[in-house]
Amino acid sequence: MTLLQNEPDIINIEKITDLNIEIPEFQRPYTWSENSANTLFNDTYSAFKNKLEEYRLGTLIFHFNDDNKKYNIVDGQQRLTTIALLLFCLGKDNYNLLRLKEKESYLNYLLNNCFFIKIVVNDVQEAFQFFDSQNSRGKELAPHDLLKSYHLREMNDMDEDLKIKIINKWENIKQNELIKLFEDYLFPIIQWIKGKNGLFYSSDKIDTFKGISRNNTFNYALYHKASNIFTEQFNNSGNKELLNNTELNQFQLNQPIIAGKRFFMFCFHYKNLLNKIRSKINSYFEAKYIPDKLLGEEYTKQLFECVLLLFADRFGIESLNNDYVIKFAYTWCYKLRLTLQSVYKKSINKYALGNNENNEINIFNYISEMKKPEDINLIIIQKFNLENNNYSDIYNKICEYNGWKNNE
Repeated sequence: MTLLQNEPDIINIEKITDLNIEIPEFQRPYTWSENSANTLFNDTYSAFKNKLEEYRLGTLIFHFNDDNKKYNIVDGQQRLTTIALLLFCLGKDNYNLLRLKEKESYLNYLLNNCFFIKIVVNDVQEAFQFFDSQNSRGKELAPHDLLKSYHLREMNDMDEDLKIKIINKWENIKQNELIKLFEDYLFPIIQWIKGKNGLFYSSDKIDTFKGISRNNTFNYALYHKASNIFTEQFNNSGNKELLNNTELNQFQLNQPIIAGKRFFMFCFHYKNLLNKIRSKINSYFEAKYIPDKLLGEEYTKQLFECVLLLFADRFGIESLNNDYVIKFAYTWCYKLRLTLQSVYKKSINKYALGNNENNEINIFNYISEMKKPEDINLIIIQKFNLENNNYSDIYNKICEYNGWKNNE
């Protein structure tokens, strides 16, 4: 780790305002809620009222760009932006945040008695590495943020403009959408394919998505790297007549990820595919057949989306145009909701793995090994009784799909 001279440093806000700070394009937009901003104000104002000699606001990590002599902020953007807004408000004559006689004193306290730890690194990849290590010892980062900085380091030799373009696209995705994509879809599906527990995705399980690093030269790694390179070159070549002018799909959930830019492309691909799955469901079913108001309903719907996501991943989104695929997946998934009074994430996980008394097949492993979509018809779902009368509409629909008589 190469830190610039006299770093790290503890400096007050007034000295920070003297720095030539720039927010790099890969940073996400300002996202702090009103509650978060109010908390920062209340904390600093309370320190001011209690006459604390020094109040610490955490760490700022910068990458110093020697070309333009600017400090690119890597960590601390949200806090620093909020502080800037607060200073702006305190400087306005008509701002009524505080009584007039307190404004000047509080402003002076912010500038001179509130401190950051300033760390400046002269290499952007090292900055992200330091960002990782700092946060792993303190407040835990969201898993997708840790993955972001890990895969950015794998893009060290990549064209800067392309890197910025990819990160901008990543940062424009709502954070909650990224959390749910990994926690409720990608991680469980990958685990279930392997017959493993799909619950409790967290920062200590992100190895699933670190993939094959650029320095890995083992046979399996070289094979998958070559496959990705060939796929990208083929898709860019324009010679697609042998494949009916369609692009080669670069990703499969039962195949390893290539670290770096392809991780971000992997995420964009599956976010887009999941949106197509949801559109398909919405066009196929009336809302009453896909309830999602209660937690058990939400979990069951997610299971249904996971099954269709894996099916489309293996055979293409067009495979879902076949009624028998939709009807089977719907019957298999909603059987759990209809035969249990309460459905929890643990219930979903157990059912997906084939460890439920009403299900003895791991459908995810089965789909991952199917040779053609029609193979789904080889699984026979026996007629079952409705145990939860709140879902009679769904039960009647399933009976209709399978040619069952309700009175049998």
